[in-house]
Amino acid sequence: MVDVVAALIWRGDAFLICQRPANKARGLLWEFAGGKVEPGETPQQALARECREELDIGLEVGEPFMQVTHAYPDITVRLTLYCARIVSGEPRRLEHAALRWIRPEEIPQFDFCPADAPILARLREMA
Repeated sequence: MVDVVAALIWRGDAFLICQRPANKARGLLWEFAGGKVEPGETPQQALARECREELDIGLEVGEPFMQVTHAYPDITVRLTLYCARIVSGEPRRLEHAALRWIRPEEIPQFDFCPADAPILARLREMA
């Protein structure tokens, strides 16, 4: 099992999603910003590092929003989505194919990674 962390970052009534690079597993699917927790890191430290590396932003990581375990054919992930706030910088596409700010009602227009499905359902219920 691989621990993965991701950020739920709101700007007004929209949240940030990122499109995976074409050359990676689940290429061109959409996801929340984040990545794997490395040895010696707390989940919050990992999330701040991933967002700095991939988006060039500083984050304030808040409370967990939801945790999901999902088995892909090649990997099982325990994904924890944290409420987070940008404290420095503006998201830039350093690794992803695209970035978008979307409202919960726009979720069906995007093909997300399967692990995100329960999170997206909860976000749609809240809208």
